[in-house]
Amino acid sequence: MMRDTLHDPERRRLLHAGLAGAGATLAAAVLPGSAAAAPIPTGAQGDTAADIPRRPLGRTGEQVSIIGVGGYHLGTLPSVDAAMRLVHEAVDAGVNFFDNAWEYNDGRSEEWLGRALEGRRDKVLVMTKVCTHGRGKQVAMQQLEESLRRLRTDHLDVWQIHEVIYENDPDLHFAPDGVVAALDQAKQDGKVRFVGFTGHKSPAIHLQMLARPYPFDTVQMPLNCFDATYRSFEQQVLPRVVQRQAAALGMKSLGGDGQPILHGVVTAGEALRYAMSLPVATTITGIDALEVLRQNLAIARGFVPLSASDMQALRERCAAYAADGHLELYKSTKRYDGGVGRDQHGYPPSKELPY
Repeated sequence: MMRDTLHDPERRRLLHAGLAGAGATLAAAVLPGSAAAAPIPTGAQGDTAADIPRRPLGRTGEQVSIIGVGGYHLGTLPSVDAAMRLVHEAVDAGVNFFDNAWEYNDGRSEEWLGRALEGRRDKVLVMTKVCTHGRGKQVAMQQLEESLRRLRTDHLDVWQIHEVIYENDPDLHFAPDGVVAALDQAKQDGKVRFVGFTGHKSPAIHLQMLARPYPFDTVQMPLNCFDATYRSFEQQVLPRVVQRQAAALGMKSLGGDGQPILHGVVTAGEALRYAMSLPVATTITGIDALEVLRQNLAIARGFVPLSASDMQALRERCAAYAADGHLELYKSTKRYDGGVGRDQHGYPPSKELPY
C-alpha cells in the first residue's frame, strides 16, 4: 500500500491543517447505481459518540474498526519504540485492524508490528500480504512462515495476495501450483483464517480475479473521491465485491501521496470521510506520526457517513482534476509499483529510471 502522508515536515503540516479544516457543506445528487449508493454494512455506528464504529468484515462474522493502520508507514517511523507507541495508542482507542505485507521495508514493518502487539494480539485482526508476484506455492508458504515469525503469532486473521497489478497476474496466481493453492493450504493448516487479494493498478485486473470461482473473503483496492472519475474501482469493482458479500478494504484515501490535499482540491478530512462513507469494511490509512493517528481517530469517533448528495458533490469537484490520472499515479504510471514485483515481471528497479 502506498503512502497516504508525506515525510517532508511542511507537507505534513499542510495535510494536518487540511484535516483540521475539514467539513465543508456540499450539495448535488448521487449517481444512479453508484457504489456509494449501496448501504453501509450494518453495524457501522458505535454505541456512543466516543466510539470507533465497527463494521462486518464481509461474511466472515468478524467486526472491524472503520479505520485500520497501514503497515508500510509503521516501518518508516524513527524507531521500534515509536512504532510501538503508535500501535498501543491505536489499539487502546479501539482500532482493531492492522495491515502489513511481507515485503514492507524489508520485513521491518512486520517485525515492529509483532513487537507492538505482544500482549495485545487477541484484541486485533492482523492482515499481511504474500508477495510471490507470480511465483508459486512453495515461495508463498516460505513467506508465510517468515511473516508469522516476524509478527510473533501462530496465525494470521487475513492473508492477501499483494499487488495484483500486472495483466498476467490472475493466470499466474491461479496456476495449479500458484499462490492461490498456498491460500488453500494455509487455511487447511490453520495458519490463516481468511484470504483475499489487493492491487492498485486496474479495475479490469481485479475483475479478472473476481471472475474466477474462488471464495475470496477480502478485496483491497484504492477508493477515494478521485478514483470515482478515473479508472474507477468504486464504480466497477466495489459493487461486485459487495454483491459477493466479501469485505471491501479501502486504501489510498488521500490519493496515495497527498497531492490533492497539498494543492487544495479537497481537505484531508473530506477525502477520508468520503472513503469511509463507501460500503467498505475498513479504510486503511498510512499513519507515520501520533498526531496523524489522533486526527484520524477524531474523524472516526462516532462517524456518520456523508449523504449521497455530499458524496456526489465531492466527485464533481474532483472530476476535472482526476480525469488524466495525475492524482493517482499508482494507476497511470509504474512509479509506485513494488520492487519485487517489478523484478519478477522484468521491469527495471524504479530507482534506475531517469525520471
